[in-house]
Amino acid sequence: MDTVRPRRLRTTPAMRRLVREVEVRGSQLVLPMFVAERAGDIASMPGVRRHDVAGVGAAARRAVEAGVGGVMLFGVPDDHDKDPFGSQAWALDGILQRGIAAVRDEVGDGTVIMADTCLDEFTTHGHCGFLMEDGRVDNDSTLVAYAEMAVAQASAGAHVVAPSG
Repeated sequence: MDTVRPRRLRTTPAMRRLVREVEVRGSQLVLPMFVAERAGDIASMPGVRRHDVAGVGAAARRAVEAGVGGVMLFGVPDDHDKDPFGSQAWALDGILQRGIAAVRDEVGDGTVIMADTCLDEFTTHGHCGFLMEDGRVDNDSTLVAYAEMAVAQASAGAHVVAPSG
């Protein structure tokens, strides 16, 4: 017996256009951007750069002009700005908040400005939360820090805070 595989939804280009499920446009994409005290290439991610505060706004403007729908900012503090709690993550003058403000000053509401709400880059130990004496993450006390971080990001101009931790 022959297997019958109906292909009625693929019969013509017009039919395929009508029923296709996904069409990706640049306006639906989000560009990840890293902001640090000093600009430079990221060796582990060829073609990706860290932007300093002075240049991140212009880079975001170029992304908007290219048709990208949003930018997602990740803060990369200097090692001397890190501590076990990641306190620079919610500091009003922290690298991420300054980067958000620079992008907002440059593009305003011309794109969606998102901010990574995670402590890993801000802590000396690299974990996404406060550590207990036994090395486990203390989720409950960490939530308070995430709330403070989200408020600082929104105050700096982020349209969306994105808790990834």
